[in-house]
Amino acid sequence: MTRIGEAVQLGHAGDAAGARRRFAEIWEDVGAGGDPLHRCALAHYAADVQEDPDEELRWDRLALAAADELGDGRARAFHPALDVTAFYPSLHLNLADVLRRLGDAAQAGHHLQQARAAVGRLPDDGYGQMIRSGVERCAARLEAGDAS
Repeated sequence: MTRIGEAVQLGHAGDAAGARRRFAEIWEDVGAGGDPLHRCALAHYAADVQEDPDEELRWDRLALAAADELGDGRARAFHPALDVTAFYPSLHLNLADVLRRLGDAAQAGHHLQQARAAVGRLPDDGYGQMIRSGVERCAARLEAGDAS
C-alpha cells in the first residue's frame, strides 16, 4: 500500500506518465491473483491517471472485480474502519463516467444506478458529499448526452 500511495502522489504532482509506469510495475508484482485489497486500490488509482479512456475502463473494471473478491475481514485487517461496501459508490461512479465518455449510455446508466443504490453506505462527510455530487453530475451529463 505504501508503493501504491507513492504512485498516487506522482499522479497528484502532475507526473501521470510516471504514475502509470509505477502502477504497472506494482501490478506486475501483485499479479492478477494477488491480494484483492492491493489490486482494488491499485487499479482504482491507476484508472485516474490514464490518458486512454479504454485503459481507464480496463483499470476501473479490475478495481471493481477486486472489490467483489475483497471481504470486510481483509479490509479491516488493513484498517479497522474500512467497509468494503463503501468502496462501491466510487467504483461504480468511475465506471459510469468512463462508459459515458466512451458513448456506452446503457452501461453507464447501469453503473450509475449501482452507484446511486450504494451511496447510502457513505458517511455524511466531505468524501461522501463529493461522491454524491459526482453521481449527480454524471447523471446530468448522461441525460444530456454529454460524452465529453
